[in-house]
Amino acid sequence: MDVTAPAHRLSAAVSAAARLLPARAGLRLDAGAAGLSVAGSDSDLAVRFDCPATSHTDGSVVVPAAPLAETLRMLDAELVRLVVEGSRLALRLDNARFALPLLSTEAGPPGAEPPLVSEVDGAAFASALRTVAGTASKDDPLPLFTGVRLQAGSRLTLTASDRYRMAVARLPLRSPGSLDVLVPASLLTEAARQARGVVGLHAGPDRFGLSWAGGLVGTAVLDAGFLSEDSIPSGAVDTTVTLEADALAAAVRRVGVYAEDRRVLTLEVGDAQVRLASARQDTGEAEETLKAEVGGGRTSPSFQARYLLDALQAFAGERVVLSIQPGMRACVLRAAEAGEVELTYYLMPMLSR
Repeated sequence: MDVTAPAHRLSAAVSAAARLLPARAGLRLDAGAAGLSVAGSDSDLAVRFDCPATSHTDGSVVVPAAPLAETLRMLDAELVRLVVEGSRLALRLDNARFALPLLSTEAGPPGAEPPLVSEVDGAAFASALRTVAGTASKDDPLPLFTGVRLQAGSRLTLTASDRYRMAVARLPLRSPGSLDVLVPASLLTEAARQARGVVGLHAGPDRFGLSWAGGLVGTAVLDAGFLSEDSIPSGAVDTTVTLEADALAAAVRRVGVYAEDRRVLTLEVGDAQVRLASARQDTGEAEETLKAEVGGGRTSPSFQARYLLDALQAFAGERVVLSIQPGMRACVLRAAEAGEVELTYYLMPMLSR
């Protein structure tokens, strides 16, 4: 194999693959008339990223992913030439040479992706996913809560929860499709971050995949059945509060500085206003009142400050409606004005002290 590629583009492709694969994984580089592809796989995951390149001699090699990614990331050059030299793959520049060992070629390229179900706008998908995946659990002993559920029909629905909050986003599909899978949130987020333009959604027996021009990520799926928006009661709304999400978030940050160790703040609902207050013996006290549109009763829930901030961040730049249920039922947050992506955020209240 002998191929010349743009160093920055190749670095991006190799780094993306290395982040998704296990630490000691190998990457398969395939050079041909169409350019250079970077691929890798294990029992659960398969990735492929394409890079423009000029192939002088076609061929395939497998090299360690981590050192290749780190070497390319540090290069200060426009082009890099990759040449097989005996049992090494040499990376040649005008004034430097780096050589990596060749690994066994038994690690073949990713298999064919599952059948295409539908397509979605990549930017809208990535934006919705950032919010939804943020509510998935980071606790590996609870793997079923570490995923994002994707359901497709006339629209695509994304759902995730860590048991204390849940986010649900609905966005348009380019065509109706049938899909219901639970995919690890961290993997899905990284894959969507790499995607550009129109993103294909693929599904097969126990498999899910994303594809776009120049990229493919396929993975095994988790058990999706238990994670459902229907499991959260939301019909007993007592109080609605409408206000600017950014204004409330800023107030939470300021007042939260004075909160006690649990960082729990109470949203005291009044007539045409809400009030945040906190006090701590060693730091003092704070309170802030914001104008708001208030409807219904005056239910005043308490929330953990960081969870409330995460929820409000999803509505940055918008007016948000908080539908507050009595007791320890979830507070439901939605945008006051409907957009292309419909986001619903469920936030569990905390017991105040």
